[in-house]
Amino acid sequence: MDNNSTVIIGIRFTAVGKIYHFNASSYPDIRIGDRVIVETSRGLQIGQVTVIVNPLPDNIKQIKSIVRIATPKDLLQRQSWQAKEDDVLEYCRERAKHFGIVGGKFAQAEYSFDGSKIAITYSSDSEEKLDLRSLRSDLQKKFAPAQVEMRQVGPRDVAKIYGGMGACGLEERCCSCFLTEFNSISIKMAKEQKISLSPSEITGMCGRLRCCLFYEYDHYLSCRMQLPKKNKRVSTPMGEGKVVDIVPLQMSVIVELPDSGLHQFTRDEITPIN
Repeated sequence: MDNNSTVIIGIRFTAVGKIYHFNASSYPDIRIGDRVIVETSRGLQIGQVTVIVNPLPDNIKQIKSIVRIATPKDLLQRQSWQAKEDDVLEYCRERAKHFGIVGGKFAQAEYSFDGSKIAITYSSDSEEKLDLRSLRSDLQKKFAPAQVEMRQVGPRDVAKIYGGMGACGLEERCCSCFLTEFNSISIKMAKEQKISLSPSEITGMCGRLRCCLFYEYDHYLSCRMQLPKKNKRVSTPMGEGKVVDIVPLQMSVIVELPDSGLHQFTRDEITPIN
């Protein structure tokens, strides 16, 4: 593949979704913002061009070509299927109750561009896999000839779909506003940043650890690596003492001096004593 003549585009299928790469070499005049038709595992879909990659990145080896640039007729067809998605979801929830399915949260119904497939997105409150065979069979009969797919996601994905105010008070949750992928979050991140471990302080609206615990974690680690640990003895302009606390964002430490108590010193003002 000739990198100089290849046009690689990144497209999104949702406003705040992951970027997928496709070959658009057959359309050299394609622009950011254009809508395109592409073939995916869930059938034909319409995506929006968000970036044009040139030259071809080394980590992109084999990618599909776009089918074509979307026409006004294509966009109207997509809107017509989108208008039916709420009814599909409502019917799905009603039938789930009918079949006695407990612990399932059905968050979204999405038609493919041509209406040949319907993806039902859901999450489960328990670790056990839900038995949705009867429900899927019922939906298949109701919405034939479309092929129904049940797609399980995590609680954070459901929160992203629902949107709404964040636990911190922001009018829109980070996951619905700008996060395209979810990072792995651990309780260690809260401890490193000295954040209260109270569930109300570190838990998001999805019931999982807040994504924002990840934002400054690397910076805290970087700062801590440049500062002495607690209980280490250091030399200061006021004499020798013991480190009793660390203030990473100020690149300083709290030192207890024998004669005058606690004092705060920057990294440049102290020298570790081996």
